[in-house]
Amino acid sequence: MSNQSFTGLGVSRAVVDALAADGINDPFAIQSLVIGDVLDGRDVLVKSPTGSGKTLAFGIPMVQSLEAAGPRPSALVLAPTRELASQIVEEIRNIARARALRVCAVYGGVGLMKQAANAARSHIIVATPGRLEDLLARGSFTLDAVRLLVLDEADRMLDMGFRPAVERVIAACPPDRQTLFFSATLDGDAGRLARAHTNDAALHEHGPSGRRAAAAVEHRFLPIDSEDRVKALIGELSGDRDLALVFVRTKHGADRLVKRLGTHGVPAVAMHGNKSQRQREQALARFESGEVDTLVATDVAARGIDVAGISHVINFDVPHDHEAYVHRVGRTGRAGRTGVGITFVAADERRQIRELAGHLGIEHGLGTGHAPQRGQRSGAGNGGQRSGGGNVGQRSGGGSGGQRAGRPPRHSGRRGARARA
Repeated sequence: MSNQSFTGLGVSRAVVDALAADGINDPFAIQSLVIGDVLDGRDVLVKSPTGSGKTLAFGIPMVQSLEAAGPRPSALVLAPTRELASQIVEEIRNIARARALRVCAVYGGVGLMKQAANAARSHIIVATPGRLEDLLARGSFTLDAVRLLVLDEADRMLDMGFRPAVERVIAACPPDRQTLFFSATLDGDAGRLARAHTNDAALHEHGPSGRRAAAAVEHRFLPIDSEDRVKALIGELSGDRDLALVFVRTKHGADRLVKRLGTHGVPAVAMHGNKSQRQREQALARFESGEVDTLVATDVAARGIDVAGISHVINFDVPHDHEAYVHRVGRTGRAGRTGVGITFVAADERRQIRELAGHLGIEHGLGTGHAPQRGQRSGAGNGGQRSGGGNVGQRSGGGSGGQRAGRPPRHSGRRGARARA
């Protein structure tokens, strides 16, 4: 938290009271860095990881600077995924309401007509690039009156191939707008995009680099035999934990894993691109509430997930590169909390993980020799036997403990305690 108050940053009493009603009384550091510059009308470049409080860093001054009697839409937020767009709307809806502003999400997978009508009546639109272009092409509304443009997780939008669409959307906004650019990295394409579309921007860097692993996360790399992955996963899920997010490579792999867990009495839900928007929202709601405390997801489906109760991220399948690893484990250890990131490593994946860990500056404990025998611990100097293998940097209370079968959910009511991201 910052020592500065929201009031001291120039935020109105109506917005301060709305924040307090949501249990937010003091700004995070990134909010203290950014809010004043935005209220002063400056363009802003922010290099900050997810979970740092960045949504309110742009949401508060955006709401503060708009007028209910102004044109609609007068502010636009671009986000890479429908989940992130929905969460941004949820995050800022109450403070927008405090100033009589309407806000809506625009993304694919839902009916065009109703969404177009809601967007045309809204002061603030939070959109994914593709669906926004669809509505603009239909003439549902224009961006001629947009005075504030936010690009959130800009590096992820570029990674997902949205650059042409992003460029076209930016071109549809007035050239004299204010632009806020948020990204985990300002290197490469993200940096070039930022420099091309901002003017005399204030630069703020906060938290660990997007290319490094968060210090709040304990990283464990567990040597396993490939055929033991499910057994190892069940062992980890049976330990002392809160919510667990499990990453797999493919959509079909997610569904298969949920079925296999179910046959062993471990309830889980899957979230991936083949699911409808309604199915994805239902899965996320069941997970966030704790009704089902294990979510199996692909990388793309999990982008933008912001659930406060995730204590464990488990890489059932090895991430394809170090940035994917950072993004995955970034779902835990958010907003000042701690978390555990666990990666299962087969013998033929150890070289890849050693390179990944070296790039990120974290210990892997895998050595350079052959994988340990099945069930043997590695790395932490703990000789106890356990299916699934090694444990690097073990912390008491994580990944061990009694069986959880039949244990009631311990997460009900967590919605009010979401991390502000």
